[in-house]
Amino acid sequence: MKRLIVNADDFGLHTEVNRAVIKGYQQGCLRSTSLMPTGRAAEEAAELARENPGLGVAVHITLVAEKPVLPPEKVPSLVGPDGHFFPDHIAFIRQFAAGRIRLAELRAECEAQISRVEQLGVTISHLDSHQHLHVLPKIIDLCLALMKEHGIQKMRLPAEDYLFSGGYPAPPARKIAKCGLTACARLAARKARKAGVLMPETFFGMLAGGHMEQKYFSAILHALPDGVSEIMVHPGADNKILGGFYDWQYHWEQEFSSVTSEETMQYLASQPIELISFKELSHE
Repeated sequence: MKRLIVNADDFGLHTEVNRAVIKGYQQGCLRSTSLMPTGRAAEEAAELARENPGLGVAVHITLVAEKPVLPPEKVPSLVGPDGHFFPDHIAFIRQFAAGRIRLAELRAECEAQISRVEQLGVTISHLDSHQHLHVLPKIIDLCLALMKEHGIQKMRLPAEDYLFSGGYPAPPARKIAKCGLTACARLAARKARKAGVLMPETFFGMLAGGHMEQKYFSAILHALPDGVSEIMVHPGADNKILGGFYDWQYHWEQEFSSVTSEETMQYLASQPIELISFKELSHE
């Protein structure tokens, strides 16, 4: 039996992302999303989540690019002079590896982000993170502790198979980065399983993240193994507007099309694939 979670990241980042996520749920194969507590449209996202209770919603721990939930002066090791987080995972990892990030501040900010999602009236289905920082050594430990405290029992495991490409022509540096992430995720999984945390067995979407056009999405669908798989996507309703705010070179509209297209929906309807969210994961 194949069970599939199609999860849209960055819910709450911008209203154009929110619009695509909800349409992807109502008209396509999205069944899960990840709410960014620091996003400019987080309150709107929470309202939409409450209006669509069948949609599973994660807390998307965010430690780069955005502003912290806590006042910057309370987490000085996590921010630059402008009060924003470091620009990306590379800058963060450099600071973290050098011992310049205080774990107490990191824990406080992660807890504040979880609490913000709860305060917005959203039932949290699972935990994941922006640029997958939750699986890094030490960070996984504090995340698991916070999950236990907040009753969160499920988590993304971003361990895309080392050799899987799905036809996406990724440059060597991205392939190396994916393998590094997979190695960290597999180490984190051992701790998560000991803590009783549930995770999908297979993950897709790291290599083609931000570029999940129909042909790459279809290649993943055709490669789904038995068991529970997660496909990570980043849908958006307007490339021009989103590109003006975030210079990530994402193909937002194309990803939205992939999860709502007739090709996708017809294929899923013809196959023994059950669409679920993280809410349906169980020990059974």
